[in-house]
Amino acid sequence: MAKHESNHDLMTASFWAQPAVVRDELFAELRASEGPVFCPRAGTAGFYALTRHADVVEAARNPGVFSSEPTAVRLDDLPAGTEKYGGSMESMDDPRHARLRRIIAGSFTPRILARFEADIQERVTRLVDDLADRHESDFVETVSTPLTLGTVFSMMGIPVSASHELMPAVNIVLAISDSGNLDFRSPDEREAFIKEKFAVMHGFVADLAEARRARPGEDLISMLVNANVDGECLTDLELGRFFTLLVAAGVETTRHALSHGIHLLTRNPAQRALLLDNLPAAVEEIVRCATPVAWVRRNVTRDYTLHGHTYWRGDRVILYHCSANRDELVFKDPNAFDVTRSPNPHVGYGGGGPHICLGAHLARRQMTALLAELYTRLPGFHATAQPTWVKASLINGIERLPCAVK
Repeated sequence: MAKHESNHDLMTASFWAQPAVVRDELFAELRASEGPVFCPRAGTAGFYALTRHADVVEAARNPGVFSSEPTAVRLDDLPAGTEKYGGSMESMDDPRHARLRRIIAGSFTPRILARFEADIQERVTRLVDDLADRHESDFVETVSTPLTLGTVFSMMGIPVSASHELMPAVNIVLAISDSGNLDFRSPDEREAFIKEKFAVMHGFVADLAEARRARPGEDLISMLVNANVDGECLTDLELGRFFTLLVAAGVETTRHALSHGIHLLTRNPAQRALLLDNLPAAVEEIVRCATPVAWVRRNVTRDYTLHGHTYWRGDRVILYHCSANRDELVFKDPNAFDVTRSPNPHVGYGGGGPHICLGAHLARRQMTALLAELYTRLPGFHATAQPTWVKASLINGIERLPCAVK
């Protein structure tokens, strides 16, 4: 099958700066093309864009061919010298990935996470109490960020006050996924700056781990540093990498999904009327429509034929979750927001395989608790203006969303 070459570079800032409807129209054209889509890039290696649901799912479930190494979250490789800090689970293959997931998964079972449900509900209640006393507010600042950040920090035994120290580093770590987001006079300056931010996060968790080894508590850090699965436990470097992943990816994706949810419910009042009777399905539909992690990268390890096209060893492919979640062959009326949609085999938490999101249960719990509390007590809550979007391709995020109670 002949490949189709795109006239658009789907990884540029200019492409992602276009309105979502324009991007969705282009992805629909690419899904309808006869062959796979290749995106050439001036001065560097091009990549194949996997835009169909079937392609994304098969690649996600076949890590032996579609590898996450050396990185799953950048089109280009990590800057030299930062691999030590940035090589987290999402950019690993087995057996390294399986070992880490085996150790960590024991701390992320529904039974363990149930310990933190009372904290989530208490936090949600306080946030809605605060909203009730306000006429207008920014949902990102007053609800989605304090809920998700506060929950993760509480689980890990970190005081919320530490966010002032950590969030600047978190934001930089996220920004490096989009190579055009950070401008420096030289590659050396860029490398030094990024290493400094990674070091802040790793140093913080190393100090915390040392304290928890001496005096364990009921928090996630205590469980992880004292975990022993088949004689194995996390090293400080592995713990730092996991901490970076959890705080950056875990907080960011859920807070953006929540913000997208308020935006979608405001734009679709008929769906808002159905929300409380369909909460589990509504949460899945919000994640499908939002697709907070828009794409991941995979690297082909050997020649392989996928749906009639042979990919060659060394090819780079991008799995576009945002396109797969609007595939007309899988979702009826895919551009519609339908809180009763069932089935809903979205890939918002990954397309399956070993990299399926460990925190999906936690994300669902936070979203369900917040939406139930918010719209039971403040049924008129709505967005009052269009969102201000995060300038990035990897994270489909909302930076600001003005809202009001009535």
